Amino acid sequence: MVSALVFQCNPKTVTEEEMEIPAESVEIAKEVIAEPIDVESIGDLEQSLIEAGLVNIETEIPGVFVELKYSTTDNFFGQDVYGDLTKAYIQQEVAQMLKKAHQRLKEEHPELTFLVYDGVRPLSVQQILWDNLDKPDSLKPLYVADPKIGGLHNYGVAVDLTLAYQESGQALNMGTGYDFFGYPAYPDRENQMLREGKITKEHVANREILRKVMKHGGFTGIGSEWWHFNAFSRKEAAVKFDLVK
Repeated sequence: MVSALVFQCNPKTVTEEEMEIPAESVEIAKEVIAEPIDVESIGDLEQSLIEAGLVNIETEIPGVFVELKYSTTDNFFGQDVYGDLTKAYIQQEVAQMLKKAHQRLKEEHPELTFLVYDGVRPLSVQQILWDNLDKPDSLKPLYVADPKIGGLHNYGVAVDLTLAYQESGQALNMGTGYDFFGYPAYPDRENQMLREGKITKEHVANREILRKVMKHGGFTGIGSEWWHFNAFSRKEAAVKFDLVK
């Protein structure tokens, strides 16, 4: 560090030589100035979503948690297909609907928030899932949308999510995990699963909280996945948006 000059009442003339800053100090200063600012980089996949006009759920709805299951191996396929993408993106209009649902949740259950598992799923990723699903092509649509047609995730108008405690981020028990393909995960089979002891009343009660607030936001669920909600029908989505590639 360069020492400051102290001037007295009768200052003596300071020569250029005396004013010269040590070379090592100059080099240190150059290094500090050249040090890049540590900003979070955006990968190619995320950049393509931004350019397509989609929005980051965490930015639009502060307080929600995101754990992209397809950016881990904790999913039905056991594969990380999102790579460095860790944020959930959806269409702007869908984000506003989700915000409305979240506001209702906070009004009725202030200790809870959303934990998002998936948002938009580009067709390029959908193709990977389709190709790697170890099922006959005739059965694959039961598990994943055909990329030749596209599904609502591919339009950015579907969201997979659950409820979590705001303080800890711990997910509520819904009776099954995410991507569980079996009757215990089916909303349409809840009464049967209760009778058979496969799920409990607490599991159903938790699911009903989620369904109620999502309905308030304008979403509809499906019969085979308690975590999946659509903002629009396929016909509406095709009119309003392009498939995200």
